[in-house]
Amino acid sequence: QVQLVESGGGSVNSGGSLKLSCKATGYNLDTYCLGWTRQVPGKEREGVAAIDSLGRTYYKPSAQGRFTISIDSAKNELYLQMDSLKPEDTAMYHCAADLTYYRGGLCGDIYNRWGQGTQVTVSA
Repeated sequence: QVQLVESGGGSVNSGGSLKLSCKATGYNLDTYCLGWTRQVPGKEREGVAAIDSLGRTYYKPSAQGRFTISIDSAKNELYLQMDSLKPEDTAMYHCAADLTYYRGGLCGDIYNRWGQGTQVTVSA
């Protein structure tokens, strides 16, 4: 069973950086789609970035050029390096997995397993 546990959230000033980590266990090392989503109270959850088992990365426009997703399969850890943070990046960030992903398929639009989340707060 896939389990996801995030860490690394916190509070920073605008323009600062944070690196989120997600301990991911139980996923198939040969076929996976893992990513990060974020949610602000009262708004829908939105995808931020994703990575699949072919090494392809996907970024939503809000993250493109500022965020970097990576994975260390040896450590079973997923990361999200966030630079040039803005107040509008303030949200609860969740590590996520698409358990229906098949090798070569689309990744980053559908998730069906999430971690408990880690809060990111960016002050102006």
